[in-house]
Amino acid sequence: MKKVFSCLLCIFVLAVSVQVLAQERKLQMHAVAFYNLENLFDTCHDEGKNDWEFLPDGSYHWTKVKYEHKLANMARVICELGTDKLPYGASIIGVSEVENSKALDDLMAQPKMKKRGYRYVHIEGPDKRGVDCALIYNPRAFQVTKAFNKDYVYENGDTVRRTRPFFCVQGKLAGENVTVVVCHWPSRSAEGIFREYGGRQVRALTDSIGEADPSQHIIVMGDMNDDPDNASMAECLGARRKVSEVEKGDFYNPWWDILRKKGQGTLSYQGAWNLFDQIVMGRSLIEEYKANTYNTLTLHSYQIFKRDYLLQSEGAYKGTPKRTHSRGVWLDGYSDHLPVVVYLVKAN
Repeated sequence: MKKVFSCLLCIFVLAVSVQVLAQERKLQMHAVAFYNLENLFDTCHDEGKNDWEFLPDGSYHWTKVKYEHKLANMARVICELGTDKLPYGASIIGVSEVENSKALDDLMAQPKMKKRGYRYVHIEGPDKRGVDCALIYNPRAFQVTKAFNKDYVYENGDTVRRTRPFFCVQGKLAGENVTVVVCHWPSRSAEGIFREYGGRQVRALTDSIGEADPSQHIIVMGDMNDDPDNASMAECLGARRKVSEVEKGDFYNPWWDILRKKGQGTLSYQGAWNLFDQIVMGRSLIEEYKANTYNTLTLHSYQIFKRDYLLQSEGAYKGTPKRTHSRGVWLDGYSDHLPVVVYLVKAN
C-alpha cells in the first residue's frame, strides 16, 4: 500500500511539475528600460541651441572620432539591456540627453542596433541646450500608435526659460494598450520645487490619459533628478513604496527599497549613491503581480543594469559610472548614469 501511495505521489508531483513548466513556457516576457545617454551630441551646431561645448572647437573638443566611439558605446549598452533574461533584449527603451534626430539616426545605423532591428520615436523639444527624450523600440514587440510632447510649465509664471517636455508614446505591447511617458525633470542646480512641478504635471497628464482610456497600462520613466522618496516622486506623482499603497492613478515605485534598503543607485555624487533613474508602473500593471497571476501584462521583476565595463575600474571614483568625460578629460566611457530595467510578463 505504501508503495502504491508513493507511486501515486510521484505521479502527482511529476504532473504538477509538468503543468508548471508548461505554464512557464506559455509566458511571454518583455523588458522595458530607461537610460540617460549623457550628452549624445553630434558634431554640428544646431541653430538656436547652446551646443557649443560639443563642437570640434568647443570645450570638449567633440570630434568625429569621439562621436563615433560614443555611438558604439551607447549601442553596446542598449543592445545588452534585458539580456539577463531575454536573448533578444528590450522591447522598449526610453532615453534622455539626445541632441536630435540626426544623432538617433546615427545610433540606429550602428551594426548592433541594426541587427536588433530597433527604431525610434522623437519629437524636437524646446530645451536651450538642445537635449531631448526619445523612445527606442523593437517593432516586432511594440507597435507605436501615437506620440506627442507635453510641455513642462513653470508654475511660478516664468515664460523665459524652456526645458525638456514630457515625451508620451502610446502603442501595443503583448496586444495590450501601453502608454510610456519619458521624462527628464529639471536638474539639481534648480530648487526642488521645479521637480515638484514636474511630478504634478505628469500626474495630471497620466490621470487624463487614464480617464480617457481606462485600458491603458501607464508607465512613467526617466531621469527625475530626484530620489524615489523625494516629494516630486512620492507625493506629487504618487509613486508609492509598497504595492499595497497604490490606489487609482498612483504608481508603484520598486526603486525606493533598492536605494534605501540595499543602498544601490544609478549615479554617484560625493561618495553617495542616488537613484534618479526610475521606471514606475500604474496600478493595472501590478494587480496581477499582487495575485501572482499573469492573465494581463504585469510586473515580473526589475534591476539596475550593471556591467563591469560601465564602472570606473581604478582611481578615486572606482566603482562609479564611467562617464564620457571627467574634469575635461575624455575617458571614452559610457554615461554618468546606469540604466534600469523592468520585466513584464503575460500568459498566452
